[in-house]
Amino acid sequence: MTLLHDIDPVALPLPFWPHGIHWYGIMYLLGFAAAYGLGRYRIRAGRFPGIDENRFSDLLFNSMLGVVIGGRVGYVLFYGWSDFIADPMFLLRINEGGMSFHGGLLGVMAAVAFWSMQTKKHVFDTLDFLAPLVPPGLMFGRLGNYIGGELWGRYTGRDWGVIFPRAEPDLYGQSVAQLHVLHESGLLDRYARYPSQLVQAALEGLLLFVILFWYSRKPRPRYAVSGLFALGYGVFRFLVEFIRQPDADIGYLAWNWLTMGQLLSLPLIALGVALLWLSRRQEHKA
Repeated sequence: MTLLHDIDPVALPLPFWPHGIHWYGIMYLLGFAAAYGLGRYRIRAGRFPGIDENRFSDLLFNSMLGVVIGGRVGYVLFYGWSDFIADPMFLLRINEGGMSFHGGLLGVMAAVAFWSMQTKKHVFDTLDFLAPLVPPGLMFGRLGNYIGGELWGRYTGRDWGVIFPRAEPDLYGQSVAQLHVLHESGLLDRYARYPSQLVQAALEGLLLFVILFWYSRKPRPRYAVSGLFALGYGVFRFLVEFIRQPDADIGYLAWNWLTMGQLLSLPLIALGVALLWLSRRQEHKA
């Protein structure tokens, strides 16, 4: 059984703004709101001694800037370099989409390092506190990808999946009504793809959040929560890439299966293992 994707990415058209308010932007706001609420809960539970809610607000604001700036710059460096070379203003056209998790992570780490230096906190104490706040934002972001009909999966090759008209040049120019007629007749079933965005929302978002929130419910050695986040995200992202369509201008990097997303996830997996090993040493010292 296939599903035709025909969701309007614009949640609220505005007469004074040609782009309107997109669902993707709303998902970003929900992600930040979830991080704020969860962060305040963890502050009150004593998960970050010496830091009050005002200082946490400053940390979250810095992290938000790191996500947006790092995410966009990372996308341009990792996935859109040719577009940037052709038109440097491509970097600023965020309304056209294109954000990289790995770039956003580097941006957050830079923001956290700056904030930690100002507050005289160990940078990994800050990262350990923040790690459980990130997966809900990832979940909302992937839901935004699905609503926007972007970052779709590979063909299922079966009689189930989601048909993303934006992914198929053969379907360009077809009206929504025409697409529905073709879908009901079964002529679009061959375009069925994995809804990889929803799989990522479930794994990198919901499941990773449950794991981290459960694990961090009591004090853990330094590096442990950050390490579990890096390892969990890296493994989940690496696995999902097997059903996610690689970027058209990059394709497979090697062996007809290795993608850029997998290549960028390998350092995260290695970092996660290293941090968990360091946390064990911290535990033994204690």
